[in-house]
Amino acid sequence: METKSSPYALTGKVALVTGAARGIGRAIAQAFVAADVAHVVCADILEDTLAEIEQTPQLSTTVLDVTDRDQWRSVVDATLESQGRIDILVNNAGILAYGTVAETDPDEFRRLLEVNVIGVLHGMQAVIGHMKARGRGSIVNTSSASGILPNNFVGAYSASKFAVRGLSRSAAMELGLHGIRVNSLHPGGVNTQMTNPMGQTREEVDKGYAFASLQRAASTEEIAHGVTYLASDAASYCSGTELVIDGGMTTGMYFRGLPGSPENP
Repeated sequence: METKSSPYALTGKVALVTGAARGIGRAIAQAFVAADVAHVVCADILEDTLAEIEQTPQLSTTVLDVTDRDQWRSVVDATLESQGRIDILVNNAGILAYGTVAETDPDEFRRLLEVNVIGVLHGMQAVIGHMKARGRGSIVNTSSASGILPNNFVGAYSASKFAVRGLSRSAAMELGLHGIRVNSLHPGGVNTQMTNPMGQTREEVDKGYAFASLQRAASTEEIAHGVTYLASDAASYCSGTELVIDGGMTTGMYFRGLPGSPENP
């Protein structure tokens, strides 16, 4: 059984998680609390949703538009003032857009890049100086399984997640020299409000993932467990790691109907 002295625990650490009002980000914050984090700041642009989260000595909330560099500086400065340090940054905020490449609105594409990519850049830049001064830190950037194996009808989203993947690897090279670990997270289909805005049942959602070997979508908690690992000292030799939690979505392609396929298990 995991104890507070376990390398998987986050005892004494201070974390900042973006996109934490709901979905994967909210689950990450909850997992951090369960791992005995000293404090986690839940940042999000969704002010009304943030207001529904109970604040405790271990958890607080703050409004943050990740595309606004000045807001990033304010949030980081406020966290340093109240908590004294930032050990963990999880750049999780992101948006999704549907459409073929031929029909993608350039303005919508720019907005996607601003949130999904520039927001990650702003976040890392906001904490790098502090983490360098301390000689340590852990940054986890949320990419996607779509940043490894692209999909039709979400080309702009896939492109943004490929960018996060590349940015994370470059940052891992540069910041590892200063004791800062940078890793990327690649979730597959996760049943969240963003991916399931119509509120389909779990059974209905899972039907859309017959191409994945586990034949279902992930829960937010399953993704959060992986982030907790990357943030912890148990992952002290992980940097530039691309943690894929996708139920086998990017593993390969089924030959439908042949032995070993969903139709002929």
